[in-house]
Amino acid sequence: MVTNRSNSETKSTAPVNKSGKSVKAKKPIAPIRQRLMVTWLVWLVYRLFALPIFINLFNPRSPDIIGGIAWQALWLVPAFVLTPWILRGRSPYALLIGSMFTLVYLGASGVVLFTRAYGSSWAEIMVYLIDFVLLFTINVWLFVLLKRLPSMNNVVKPPR
Repeated sequence: MVTNRSNSETKSTAPVNKSGKSVKAKKPIAPIRQRLMVTWLVWLVYRLFALPIFINLFNPRSPDIIGGIAWQALWLVPAFVLTPWILRGRSPYALLIGSMFTLVYLGASGVVLFTRAYGSSWAEIMVYLIDFVLLFTINVWLFVLLKRLPSMNNVVKPPR
């Protein structure tokens, strides 16, 4: 079935400001900030509590849960420091630093997933895969949010 489109639908252009330059429509920041906040908190709780508990259940050697939680808490110290900036989601500089740290976490999680793939059960591999997917999602939301925040280079400060 063929539909006829009006000329305005086929030749849509970006809005134009007074100087004649086209202006991009601003995309909303709040939904991405909220998704990032929820995913970040889910990952922290999962990494701190669920990962050691699931590894205890699925690993035949049954490592200590309290020791696993203590190890994860030590491993997550940089993430705890970044948490206020990630939850606010306003400062491009802080989010850029957070993105670098989460990329390190993502790389480490990928290495652990890769090494566990050869000698672990499927359930244990899925535990690490969930961790990897959560970190990947956090990085995606961070990149999208950084793209939507105002530019760091074109800041005009009012004179004092």
